[in-house]
Amino acid sequence: MNKGVKSDPMLRSRCEQHGSPTHCEQQDTLARLDLSPHNKSEGIAHDVSRRSFVKGAGALGALAAAGGILGGTLPHLPQFTTKVAQAYAESETKIVWNHCAINCPGRCSLKLHVKDDEIVQVETYSLDDDDINSIQPRACLRGRSYRSWIYHPDRINYPLKRTEGTKRGEGKYTQISWDEAIDIIATKLKDTIDKYGNEALYINYATGVSASTGRTWPRLLNLLGGYVGYYGSYSTAEISWITPYIYGSSAAGSTLNAANDAALILVFGSSPCETRQGGAVSNHDYVAMREQTKGKIYMFDYRLSDSTVGHSEDWVPINPGTDAAFVSAVAYELITKNMVDEEFLHTYCQGYDEETMPESAKGMNKSYKDYILGTGYDMVQKTPEWAAPITGISAERIRSLAKEIGTTKPLYVVQGWGSQRRSNGELTAWAICMLPILTGQIGLEGTNNGLREGSYSISMDTIPAGTNPVKTQISVFSMVDAIDRGPEMTEKRDGVTGAERLKTGFKFVVNYAGNCITNQNSDINWVHDIMVDDTKCEFVVGTDIVMCDSMKYCDVILPDLFRLEQDSMIGTGGDGAYMIAGSQPYSVKYERKSGFDQCALVAKKLGIEDEFTEGKSQSEWIEELYEVSRKKDDKLPTYAEAKKMGVYTRANPKGANIALKAFREDPIANKLTTQSGKIDIYSEKLATYIETHEFASDDKVTPIPTYVPEWYGVQTVTEKYPLACSGFHYRGRLHSSWGGIETMKELNPQELWINAADAKPRGIEQGDTVQVSNDFGTVELLAKVTSRIISGTVAMSQGAWHDANMDGDRIDKGGNINTLATHRPSPFAKGNPQHTNICEVKKVG
Repeated sequence: MNKGVKSDPMLRSRCEQHGSPTHCEQQDTLARLDLSPHNKSEGIAHDVSRRSFVKGAGALGALAAAGGILGGTLPHLPQFTTKVAQAYAESETKIVWNHCAINCPGRCSLKLHVKDDEIVQVETYSLDDDDINSIQPRACLRGRSYRSWIYHPDRINYPLKRTEGTKRGEGKYTQISWDEAIDIIATKLKDTIDKYGNEALYINYATGVSASTGRTWPRLLNLLGGYVGYYGSYSTAEISWITPYIYGSSAAGSTLNAANDAALILVFGSSPCETRQGGAVSNHDYVAMREQTKGKIYMFDYRLSDSTVGHSEDWVPINPGTDAAFVSAVAYELITKNMVDEEFLHTYCQGYDEETMPESAKGMNKSYKDYILGTGYDMVQKTPEWAAPITGISAERIRSLAKEIGTTKPLYVVQGWGSQRRSNGELTAWAICMLPILTGQIGLEGTNNGLREGSYSISMDTIPAGTNPVKTQISVFSMVDAIDRGPEMTEKRDGVTGAERLKTGFKFVVNYAGNCITNQNSDINWVHDIMVDDTKCEFVVGTDIVMCDSMKYCDVILPDLFRLEQDSMIGTGGDGAYMIAGSQPYSVKYERKSGFDQCALVAKKLGIEDEFTEGKSQSEWIEELYEVSRKKDDKLPTYAEAKKMGVYTRANPKGANIALKAFREDPIANKLTTQSGKIDIYSEKLATYIETHEFASDDKVTPIPTYVPEWYGVQTVTEKYPLACSGFHYRGRLHSSWGGIETMKELNPQELWINAADAKPRGIEQGDTVQVSNDFGTVELLAKVTSRIISGTVAMSQGAWHDANMDGDRIDKGGNINTLATHRPSPFAKGNPQHTNICEVKKVG
């Protein structure tokens, strides 16, 4: 048993500061019952027990969470005294609206039942309406389980400092005061700027908070002279980088309900029912479309996902990373069988054939048609027979699909972000877009441009970051590289922008509400080795809710508030739009503070508080920003009305958004922002970029969409590592969020999907513990032997919490795929290719 409140003087004193007359008695009851699923006390603090500084969530809410993640009734417990029970029974329950703020576009509504200053139940927005198109931003199971996270026994409640004599990564911390924490941060920040300049400052990529005042560190650092920024994202680096070369800078896909009018729907690398589970975004929109469309749906995936099971017209199993090879073979059939729309290609596109090539590339066999027919580039005809062994789809099947694609209209083609998160991701994303381009199925009812589905959203203004005087940026994936070899990183080789090279490595890093130092970063073992060396990056400040893996690499940690514990405002949407006005549900507990208030304290210490806050509290900022949004959107309710409503919804007045509709109607008046003003199949701008930048010999970059084998993929497996290994999004987590919640882990165990054809010769059966290994590391998890994955490929859900003895064997028993992933960035975007892996699997024991 861990120590109870009465036996722990430090925790007892903190309870007295909390101010509730019954809180300490309740907390002592919880401590004696030890309702935590972990019951761990080792390794997180040197002179304070793990439970003593992280425990302290409200007892009533903790009891409610223990009674069930969805239920609202407190269990009857003998130790729960009559006095406490009577006080609880006599208190009133109020309803407070707020929203989820994790990196999911749903940002779904949370209907919080608050009793005795604690959340006792989480419900969500719903209407007594059976219309499948009704806009209802209902929270998924993850959102409804928030109490298990809010009242988690490992909640960070006080400022912490890495215990003297310990290394980063050990997770050993000492509780300190806010004054000491702010003094350390402000001093380190000033010293870093004085010694190295502002180019030594960096804010790491993180997606744990989305709200109007969710990002305040950029504002603070800009007031101090700026910092090196980043471009791209872990989700969409490759497709975001290549899209402006195809469609221009403002390109977006059609909404999913546009597919209601389609006759054929092709889905690549997407499982909306798993990645975006909320009730008013892709999950709902896909299901609604599936139930209403008359079109046939084909899902191209190496895995029979939950979005596909029993619903799509056909699952088309395809080897991971080979979508571009399939498209190339379909293009061969479309071209040779006269099924392309040449009028569209000659009017709206550049680079399809010799006639549409720019002058700089004429007469060189550089067109897309030359590539497909084997008269240019690699001089190989992209026949179905060529593609079949690469993709795992038979030549006969490719021809059949090509005929359907070439003759069925309207055609709606959509891709998720799974296909592009690979070493060949930029060209793969571009290639998928070729299917609607070649058939002229763009800008018309029932069509899409091949990108991910777009949305109709309500836009909300956010707190202004100000102007960053430092113009240098790196790829979002390159932070650890910049720490390790910053001055060596250049624009031509490493994707540095705004400068020819970095002036210095990063010496001061902010990690706010994110797990991308290690857990969500590739090659965790290598990242660990760089981060533990505090002569490279001299200081890391972290802010979070619980001690995730990345927090263990921070020197000072500040206790954050969930967004649902503060006033908040968010706007989003899918087929329909909505806005959620969140209110603070209860008093702030212990010494937690919002990100805004944390930065304000640092600003005050550095003498710039007035410039940072402008004399306004966070709540006042939220109201002011909302009024700015209302001036741009007069349909929004007043602030007071919004707060009272909680949830505001709005239907798309156009019914559906159609990608490139205006361009299709008039390509002269509505030119794209590409270099040619048209859809670029051959990009002259990209050709110049390739000529002036440095690439590895096996990158095989081209100014047209081609198929390039992955560095580690189905065509590059070895005798030692004969299996491809890919990742996917999971119902039980959103990236690594909820990864530490035991209830969600029990409902959604971390498993390796493996086909029986691969499992049997290895002696692996369902439920066995297996190890998956390659040159980057080893993970351990359960085997899921299933026909829902193709043979030759294994897969595990991404985002599991890394759990390894980093001073020992480093076997990751959390089953995190990033232990196996290369940190080599993709050729153009310098993004994460985290699905590009090969491995071997063996049974443990």
